[in-house]
Amino acid sequence: MTTSSRDGFSTAFGVLVATLGSAVGLGNIWKFPSLTGANGGAGFLLVYLIATLLVGLPVMIAETMLGRAARANAVSTFERVAPAAQHGWKIIGWMGFLAALLILAFYSEVAGWVYAYIFKAIAGDIATTDPQVAGAIFAGLVADPLASLFWQWLVLGITGSIIMLGVAKGIEAVARRLMPLLFILLLILCARSLSLPGAAAGLAFLFSPDLAKITPAVLLTALGLAFFKLSIGMGCMLTYGSYFRADQNIPLTATRVMLADLSVSLLAGIAIFPAVFAFGFEPAAGPSLVFMTIPAVFTAMPGGTLFMTIFFLLTAIASVGAMLSLLEVPVAILSERYRLGRRRASLYTIVLVAVLGMPAALSSSLTADLRLFGLNPFELFDFLSSNLLLPLGGILICLFVGWVYGLPETARQLGNHGALRNSWLVRAVFFLVRFVAPLSIAAVLLHGLKLF
Repeated sequence: MTTSSRDGFSTAFGVLVATLGSAVGLGNIWKFPSLTGANGGAGFLLVYLIATLLVGLPVMIAETMLGRAARANAVSTFERVAPAAQHGWKIIGWMGFLAALLILAFYSEVAGWVYAYIFKAIAGDIATTDPQVAGAIFAGLVADPLASLFWQWLVLGITGSIIMLGVAKGIEAVARRLMPLLFILLLILCARSLSLPGAAAGLAFLFSPDLAKITPAVLLTALGLAFFKLSIGMGCMLTYGSYFRADQNIPLTATRVMLADLSVSLLAGIAIFPAVFAFGFEPAAGPSLVFMTIPAVFTAMPGGTLFMTIFFLLTAIASVGAMLSLLEVPVAILSERYRLGRRRASLYTIVLVAVLGMPAALSSSLTADLRLFGLNPFELFDFLSSNLLLPLGGILICLFVGWVYGLPETARQLGNHGALRNSWLVRAVFFLVRFVAPLSIAAVLLHGLKLF
């Protein structure tokens, strides 16, 4: 497939919402609140913001820049931008290919739980004020092998159908509709949560930092979340960057995406924590916060069924954009490098993820005893992608841009070949990518591997 025949985003707004859709995902509604609650609230949020500015945003800019410069998939990118004798850098693209598949294998199952909970909320099946009862309902869902596979495959079918439509008519068109709807639903929930008696305690937990709670473990956890949340190190930004318009201001677009992504996370926190505190629930519930604590919280408030349904609907919407960007990584590689055509490449990818995801989906039932290094398939896929492939890929991207690609070419690309006057900004980004980011991500890698 030649560069001229490649699909791409059609408008500047389309670029923004599609890239935001990649960054916004279950991490905003599920992972961010649970980690914030488990790590002390506002102190964790403060560290997360600093880590995003110093590490996440610069690496996102660098990765998107490489994609646009090459106008190719994540693997072919490095064949085009690396020196002729250094095409071995394409290992970064293949690592992104593998990471995307592994993440999709377990992420699609979590998204399936969310889809299931939309219908459970409508039917009143999770209307309980007892978190233990809510926990038993959730345990029953994940322990049912047929239900687990059904919801996972439904999610893959929906997102796969969108991917088949292409970049402009599929990814961009869906993002244009879903991202505004996501913000509207979040604002509705925030308004309801803030109207509850005792909501001020939740806001204080989220926005009044206790610096004594900022430990080295909190620092590394926040740094890891900042890296994961912007979809970097997994080939997504390389691939989406290749669809950017030639006149797109990459640093400005990336900053807007980062701020919008942060806004979604904060709105999710505002929607959740005031309600959690108002009804006396535990903010440090961790990953169970969404599926066990949230049903109890919303059931306890007037109109709880409606607001619970809205919550799980917006969570499902958040999962779509992230899954589309993950699916696009292998689809672009297969369609361009092996000339499969987009529909065939999409179908092959969906089937591959469905097969790979079966052990993850059945990790609480049929494959519960299938363990490697003490981890079930769900936990193993999460560990290999989040703790190994993503940080390693991020480090390699930093090393490539900082020590191979170089400042002059970075300045040309981020300055749109002289059209933008942003040399000071480019130098700051280049410094962070060359020195600060790789060392910081290396700490996340060592911490994730239990070596630091």
